[in-house]
Amino acid sequence: MINSMTGYGEAQGEGNGISYVVAIKTVNNRYFKNVVKLPEMVAFLEEDIEKLLRANLGRGTVNYVLRLKDASADALFAIDQTALKAIVEKLSHAGTSAGIRGTIDISNLLSLPGIIRPASPDAEKAERVRDVILGISREALAQVKKMRAIEGGFLEADLNERCRAMKQDLEHIYARRAVVMQEYAEKLKKRVDELLAHAELKLDEEILMREVAIFADRSDISEEISRLDSHLQQFAQCCRGNDQAGRRLDFISQEMLREANTIASKASDTEITRLVVDIKCQIDRIKEQVQNVE
Repeated sequence: MINSMTGYGEAQGEGNGISYVVAIKTVNNRYFKNVVKLPEMVAFLEEDIEKLLRANLGRGTVNYVLRLKDASADALFAIDQTALKAIVEKLSHAGTSAGIRGTIDISNLLSLPGIIRPASPDAEKAERVRDVILGISREALAQVKKMRAIEGGFLEADLNERCRAMKQDLEHIYARRAVVMQEYAEKLKKRVDELLAHAELKLDEEILMREVAIFADRSDISEEISRLDSHLQQFAQCCRGNDQAGRRLDFISQEMLREANTIASKASDTEITRLVVDIKCQIDRIKEQVQNVE
């Protein structure tokens, strides 16, 4: 069963009087890439969250966002009262020395660097916060993986249907292969007979058979048909037995296209060419779909 790289999950929970909401969105990417957005007060969890994401998701771009709800001011930030007091005293002393009278607006002082800083939990509280947030993250990840599995089921059904269509076209090409040889031999004999009719000469059957044999060898597509059929079987097996099959499926689809191009270049028959065009259209669609397989 294959998985899609497209998914979304959201979960929320509460701990230490704060409500946490985790939202995880994933989209396709050739490699694993994560973008983690955390409030400053829980920035220490970034490494743990990244490990959790890597352990559960094979590849794709993962956008992880943690939001806080109903959090008190004490939980969000702290004011360095010692630094604030020192600044007020210095400003008051400077005003007195310069003979300036007035009031100090505390709100303006709060914008100074270092006065307001994110609240830093102690070791015990940090451990509780870690357990709560990672637990919520696992719930969101479970939803993401469920959605990716559902989307993967749709992808697998579409890919299998296209492989079945290619298999049918390939069978028609194989059946047509023998007919092409016979038609070529008949056309060649007829053309030569027409050219030699006025000269009252007779074509040597051995020479005719030799020319047909050369054409057959030059245009033989049996090996390419066999390899393409083998790729179709490998593709189906990979879909059934690997939940992170995206890269392998992409490689197999490239090999399919290679064999289809070779068949088209070697076959001297309009019907086979038409069937190969149909196969290449299916392969192109497969290559597009595979880009979203994990």
